[in-house]
Amino acid sequence: MSEQYGTELLRRQLADLSKNPIDLVSVGLFDESNIYEWELLLLGPDGTLYEGGFFQAKLVFPVEFPNMPPTMTFISEMWHPNVYEDGRVCISILHPPGEDAMNSQETAAERWRPILGVEQILVSVVSMLSDPNDESPANLDAAVMWRNDKAAFKKKVKQIVRKTQE
Repeated sequence: MSEQYGTELLRRQLADLSKNPIDLVSVGLFDESNIYEWELLLLGPDGTLYEGGFFQAKLVFPVEFPNMPPTMTFISEMWHPNVYEDGRVCISILHPPGEDAMNSQETAAERWRPILGVEQILVSVVSMLSDPNDESPANLDAAVMWRNDKAAFKKKVKQIVRKTQE
């Protein structure tokens, strides 16, 4: 597949998501001339600790897209077991295709596949906010707090949500 195919695919997916947005997510481009870097606004899902938050993030697609997944990074502060301290999101669908000898909990079917699209990524991220996975955390401190001190975790997330509303 050529770079031109990836560019066209991204244009199509952006147009589709603009016409038929998924709940809780708004998408656009940082720069109209660069289809490979998307700007996202995620609303914290109702009934979760992130409810009411407005979280800015970006999706950066490699030139090998759709053969390789994009990276997603929260620009807004985020405290979550599946988000590195620098904001990078760590969920299976964003991991490169194939088996990972280092992570036996994750099957190839859970990882990125070229048949998947941006919509599946966004749905997975909203789901991640609703249901953190502390089995293989990106942020160990957040995972330990999530597991051992839910009250402190809840308080920290509430502070972050409040900051996103300012």
